[in-house]
Amino acid sequence: QVQLVESGGGRVQPGGSLRLSCAASGFAISGYAMSWWRQAPGKERELVTSISRDGGTTTVITPVKGRFSISRDDARNMAFLQMNSLKPEDTAVYFCNALRDVWAQAPAFHSWGQGTQVVVSS
Repeated sequence: QVQLVESGGGRVQPGGSLRLSCAASGFAISGYAMSWWRQAPGKERELVTSISRDGGTTTVITPVKGRFSISRDDARNMAFLQMNSLKPEDTAVYFCNALRDVWAQAPAFHSWGQGTQVVVSS
């Protein structure tokens, strides 16, 4: 079955960086766009960034533009999120999921991983 395992989160000071990893199993990410989502305390989960099947197109929400970068490694069946210049408002649990296409706003799979916690605080 579909499994998504996120890792790489942690606690960092404002301005710091983290690189999140997403290991997928049960499906080949090469057939999907991939995405990262986040859920802050008391808020709904939101789509942060996505990357197309061929890696040539990415989308990103305005608050993280220029700071976050998504990438993928189809050979390893993994996706990544490089987060730079982190801000306290980036504090959230981060999740990955597949998308039917890079412009989709809903995940391809109903199942989610446990996510990885990111805390940005001084």
